[in-house]
Amino acid sequence: MKIKFKNGKIRIMQVSDPQDLQVVRPTMIRMLNKAYDTLNPDLIVLTGDNILGNHLCDARFGSKIVIKDKEGEAKAMETAIDKLVAPIEERKIPFAMIYGNHDDMNRLTKDEQADMYRKYSTCLGLDDETSPDVATYNLPIYSEDGEKIKFNLWMIDSAWKDKELDKCFSLVKPEAIEWYKNKSAQLKAENGGEPVPSLMFQHIPMIETFELTEECSADAKGAIKAPDGKYIKLKDSCKGVMGEYICAVDEKTGQLEALKECGDIKAIVFGHDHCNCFEGVVDGINFIQTACASFRCYGTRDRGVRIFDIDENTGNYETKFYTYKELMGNGVLDELAFIWDADGMLKQKIALIAGGVVGLGAIIGGIISFLK
Repeated sequence: MKIKFKNGKIRIMQVSDPQDLQVVRPTMIRMLNKAYDTLNPDLIVLTGDNILGNHLCDARFGSKIVIKDKEGEAKAMETAIDKLVAPIEERKIPFAMIYGNHDDMNRLTKDEQADMYRKYSTCLGLDDETSPDVATYNLPIYSEDGEKIKFNLWMIDSAWKDKELDKCFSLVKPEAIEWYKNKSAQLKAENGGEPVPSLMFQHIPMIETFELTEECSADAKGAIKAPDGKYIKLKDSCKGVMGEYICAVDEKTGQLEALKECGDIKAIVFGHDHCNCFEGVVDGINFIQTACASFRCYGTRDRGVRIFDIDENTGNYETKFYTYKELMGNGVLDELAFIWDADGMLKQKIALIAGGVVGLGAIIGGIISFLK
């Protein structure tokens, strides 16, 4: 399936960290369905931590392990993926995906998980046999007549688990960087010697993202405490919010140098940090972090999705993050659903339950008084 521009435009939706299980939080699915139906993306990109893979075997309540074998874990994974992807498939929207750290925290290999995604007719990618990882690949976007590549999307795997060592790594492998450089050069040659303008998606931020921050006082607006006890905040040149300390890849592997050398990247887009939603420029390349969509894991009031509108003629893009409230509106029931389903809303849940008990007590008291 070729992805093509339509009337010189294409709209891409990033869904970052949906991170749910086989029993899904319904409010997230309602939010995503509303986003699909009102924002009308031409392509959806799931940018990792699609599944909360390290909790597939847990009991529904508590932390007891109830699934003991790999076969049961595989069935749970397949169900969780279906809850996330089936609404996309039903709408016949093409989608692409990469992995995050949580996707790989189980007994299933990435290839086994990829086979589960490939069952859906609108799934793209996961098919480059020259790349070092199944979730490292590119998706060209063609002119409307399908004759020429006018834009490109890079999907880069940045998180993996050594199953034998039982250890997780946050790293873009050197082999992946070399693959990108070679593939970028190939696309450039096919494009008459001009780099093909591109977006790059990967789950875990590059360590150079810290160049968008500066040290500050503890009481500065937007201050975040670092592991060394100091405080940092986003530089004034950035747009958006840093709501938590940046959890970047483990080390530099020459990725930024490769991006600058190839000269094709308009922006590199990350997820991973649920409370971070900002944009800034590092060495001439736009760095974008997108907040989570998940309701099962930690986050802020601003869970949602990001849109990229790309222009075929200029190769430029515009981007906006749409929050739950922007998508769902100000209805009381939608607000109650958010509070009930979203992790990190404990105080609001207690207040909601207490209010319900008081209200119910008042109703019962009124009925008793009336009957007397």
